[in-house]
Amino acid sequence: MVQRRDRSPRSGGGRQRLSARDWADAALTAIGEGGLAAVAVEPLAARLGATKGSFYWHFTNREALIEAALERWAEVCTEDIITALRAEPDPLVRLRRLFAETTAAAARDPLELSLLATSGHPQVAAVLRRVTERRVGYLAELFTELGFAPDEARRRGLLGYTAYLGHAQLGHAVPQALPTAEERAAYLDSVLDTLLGRD
Repeated sequence: MVQRRDRSPRSGGGRQRLSARDWADAALTAIGEGGLAAVAVEPLAARLGATKGSFYWHFTNREALIEAALERWAEVCTEDIITALRAEPDPLVRLRRLFAETTAAAARDPLELSLLATSGHPQVAAVLRRVTERRVGYLAELFTELGFAPDEARRRGLLGYTAYLGHAQLGHAVPQALPTAEERAAYLDSVLDTLLGRD
């Protein structure tokens, strides 16, 4: 996850003042690297070149930071992607772009799998439920636009989402099981053909 700096005035010592978003992005990076246990104030402050005082300026405690990080994940990895796809009028092109871009991103970044691995944590469980419903719902919208009845569109959306999660899991656990870069486009076409019920 790219750490983003705000444009607030510089603090003492010439350092740029960190925003709550900077801390949330750093927490997401830590979660991707080591799960929720990696979200600790002092190591994050060291990573950001900040003090604990900077953390407490924005957050009352670690749980508040985790909450902000999870909201940031939902925003960047779901809402921003859906928004970016809106400019494309063809639902089939949107569907193909969605699968191509999200599976490639999941293969590079272990964050999604780290969150799934900590789904028993109440804060993570709540955001996973909401994000899963949003993602499956968006896929169902695409299948509806492609002519499927609502119930069938929902079923295909769920199937598509489970395909994405399985792809992400294999990409980190057994990457050699996935198609090579040269085979990727044909593989993606076959996945979409299956989801669309094409022979």
